[in-house]
Amino acid sequence: MQELDAWILLSKLEISPRKRLALLQAFNSPQEIFQATREALLEVQGITEQNVEKIFALAREGGDKEKMIMEKVGAKIITILDPKYPPNLKEIYDPPIVLYVRGEIKEEDKFAVAIVGTRRPTQYGRSVAYKLASELVQRGFTVVSGLARGIDASAHRGALEGGGRTIAVLGCGIDIAYPMENKELMDEIARKGAIVSEFAPGTPPQPWHFPVRNRIISGLSLGTVMVQAPEGSGALITADLALEQGREVFAVPGNIEDPRSKGPHQLIKEGAKLVEFVEDIITELGIPSQISHPAPAVSTPNLFLPPEEEQLLKLLSYEERYIGDISRDAGLPPSRVASILTMLELKGLVKRLPGDHFVLAG
Repeated sequence: MQELDAWILLSKLEISPRKRLALLQAFNSPQEIFQATREALLEVQGITEQNVEKIFALAREGGDKEKMIMEKVGAKIITILDPKYPPNLKEIYDPPIVLYVRGEIKEEDKFAVAIVGTRRPTQYGRSVAYKLASELVQRGFTVVSGLARGIDASAHRGALEGGGRTIAVLGCGIDIAYPMENKELMDEIARKGAIVSEFAPGTPPQPWHFPVRNRIISGLSLGTVMVQAPEGSGALITADLALEQGREVFAVPGNIEDPRSKGPHQLIKEGAKLVEFVEDIITELGIPSQISHPAPAVSTPNLFLPPEEEQLLKLLSYEERYIGDISRDAGLPPSRVASILTMLELKGLVKRLPGDHFVLAG
C-alpha cells in the first residue's frame, strides 16, 4: 500500500478523530495500521471489534478515486507528521490526522482569528463581520471561518477585499462547494488563501460533519469572534470548543430584541470579551505590535455633502431602517427622503434593502 493511499484510507475510517490519532501513535505510520493483526489493533486503547472490521474493510480499497479528485481540483494533503501542519491545530486535544488543502497554508497563518455566526444575519451582522475581517487582515491576521452563508461568507469577503488571507474549513470534501451559492467565493479563497477539510475528497456534507468541522475552525485560531447567533446555533459550538481548547472567545453585542443577539450576549455574561472595535480583539490576544501592524493609509476623496444628506446619514446605522421611520425622524416628506437616499446610494454611502429599508454601506 502506497503511503498516500494509506493516509487517504485512514481519513475515511469512520471512527473518532481521537481514535485515529491513537492508532497512528501506536503504529507510527498509516501503512502499518492497515497491515496490523486483529490482536494488535485491539490492544490500542478505545479500539473495538467494530472498529477493526472497518479497518479490514478499508484495507481492501485504494485511494485512486480520491487522488483523481485531488488532482482535478489542485488539492494536496498535509499530514499531522508534516512540518507544515498548522501549529495551533496540532495543540488541540483531537487534531485531524490529515488536512486536504486547496491553496496554501502559510507560516503567518498562526496569527489567525475565527469569525463565526448565524446563517441568517441582519445587515448589521453582515457589516460587522465584514468590517472586523477586513481590519484584522490589514493588521496582519488571517481570518478563519466555515464558508457557510451569512456571517461566514461576510467574514471571508471582508478578508479578501481587505487584501489579506482567509482560510475556509469545510464540512465536506475539498471538491464540494457547499452551499453552491458560495462556489465563486470558494474558488477565490483557494487562490488567495486556503480551503481546508479533514474529510476525504468526494465526501458529501452531512449534518454531523459540521460540529466536527467546528473544532478545526477554533483550533486554527488564537481566538473566536461570535457575531449574531440565536440559541442553539452551531456557531455556539465553535465558541464552546474554543474555550475547551484554551483559546480566547469574543462576542459582538447586538439588539436586545433580536433573537440573533442571544448567543453573543450569553457569551458576554459568561466572560467573553465584548468587541466594539478590532483593537478589542488585538489587545486581548496580546499580540506584539510588530506582528499586528497598522493598516496602510488609504487615500479617499473628501465628500462634501449637502446638509440634508448629512442629516439623513446621521440617522442611519448598520441596523436596517424603514424609509417611513427615517422620514419621521428627519422631519422631511417621504418623497424628499427617497430622493436624498437615492443620491447617498449613488455615492456608495448607503445600501437599499428589500421593502424600502436602508443601512449604511459597509
